[in-house]
Amino acid sequence: MSGRIHSELFKSKVMSAQDAAALVKNGWNIGFSGFTGAGYPKEFPVALADVINAAHDRGEEFKVGVWTGASTAPELDGALARTGGVSYRAPYQSDPDMRKAINSGVTYYQDIHLSHMAPQVFQGFLGPLDLAVVEASGIDADGNIIPSSSVGMNRTYLEYAKHIIIEVNEWQSEDLFGMHDIYYPIGALPPRRAPIPLINPGDRIGDQVMRIKSEKVIGVIVTDDPDRNSPFKPLDDDSRAIANNLLDFLSNEVKQGRLPKNLLPLQSGVGNIANAVLAGLLDGPFERLTSYTEVIQDGMVDLLDSGKLTVASATAFSLSPEAAHRMNENAAMYREKIVLRPQDVSNHPEVIRRLGVIACNGMIEADIYGNVNSTHVMGSRMQNGIGGSGDFTRNGWISSFVTPSTAKGGAISCIVPMVNHVDHTEHDVQVIITEQGLADLRGLAPRQRAQVIIENCAHPDYKEPLREYVKFAATKANGQHTPHDLATALGWHVRFLETGTMQA
Repeated sequence: MSGRIHSELFKSKVMSAQDAAALVKNGWNIGFSGFTGAGYPKEFPVALADVINAAHDRGEEFKVGVWTGASTAPELDGALARTGGVSYRAPYQSDPDMRKAINSGVTYYQDIHLSHMAPQVFQGFLGPLDLAVVEASGIDADGNIIPSSSVGMNRTYLEYAKHIIIEVNEWQSEDLFGMHDIYYPIGALPPRRAPIPLINPGDRIGDQVMRIKSEKVIGVIVTDDPDRNSPFKPLDDDSRAIANNLLDFLSNEVKQGRLPKNLLPLQSGVGNIANAVLAGLLDGPFERLTSYTEVIQDGMVDLLDSGKLTVASATAFSLSPEAAHRMNENAAMYREKIVLRPQDVSNHPEVIRRLGVIACNGMIEADIYGNVNSTHVMGSRMQNGIGGSGDFTRNGWISSFVTPSTAKGGAISCIVPMVNHVDHTEHDVQVIITEQGLADLRGLAPRQRAQVIIENCAHPDYKEPLREYVKFAATKANGQHTPHDLATALGWHVRFLETGTMQA
């Protein structure tokens, strides 16, 4: 029996993952814990995949809806996607098998702003929530859940689910207790909804544990499995250049009096480039920084260790194996500097706007007028999803996007005439940064933005074709405010690769 379970009632509910999975019925919607590979259930999803496969082998239909906080890991998204038994997925994923199921039409996928997920669950748009499966680092004597390495949607799923299964993971450090701040909103929906009383990034306004109704719990599983902790790629010249361009921009904002010397709370998207930007801050001139973000990566932990970052607020970790080991070994120390919150607090638009967050997110491509595509390849193939980038972009004090200027070894420009899918409109995008330079779009009309983006951000191999497009579009457009020739814009990648020119 696990020493992490301090409730006698829940000790009596311990069972195997296989027995727990056998309780699931065809057609159920399941809310899983998990956010960017942290804090997801490790053994139940694999056992559920076996149940689904066995039903399919018998010629029986067996499908489930899968809701999470954000992306998970192969043991969850991958295992379930490979069964062909996921009917619906939300709000974000990054698994190649799940991506294949979505793009082949096997699985319906709703790509949802992470701050919107909880209200959609509250209002019932996703249907009934039959089961919540949540990882915990322990269960206290009163039957409350001690969260693990992510919070995400857990509070909401535990509240609205008909049934609950808890995975108690002994790999997670017991010293995580006290790191979490589980805020229970006063009134989930208008007109009873009250303001979130959060003034500073490090404020604690909620509980250290998640409350549950014991009668809902139908099973407890004990595990000892690590999170999916993927190593970050080593910093390359492009990543360093992007980071330096952003640091120069922030320094100038301080010089112009638009930012204080210790900046404003920082938000960093997930991935290698975003982590490189954080690494750049480690050697930068700024001190006593704060962060109000959704994910804590290696670079943020390094900033905390250096003393340059005083506090980090998020909803989950996304760490390399080395950093995860460091976090587990020193969680008692880090819990004094890190706050993990529900994602409808970490990504809350009003809080982000009031704190004046500096947002920095990655993208697939940007067009010459400042529209950004974060999600789709060639217009119809989903890559991962919008995640929380929209929450921070629309509401941040500064909204910036970073990317190398080219992809696929230079064969594709990440600066294009027209993005093939719009996730962030030109109205929300203030700064675009590549290794080539930085385009500050504030105060610029569309044609002015086009000139700045092409000259400052596009790769030299693509500058002239982009300039040519602007001239060509101006002769074809029915208006000169945002000149476009749709046929040329939509086929730009193919046409340039085949002919080296914008002419048809």
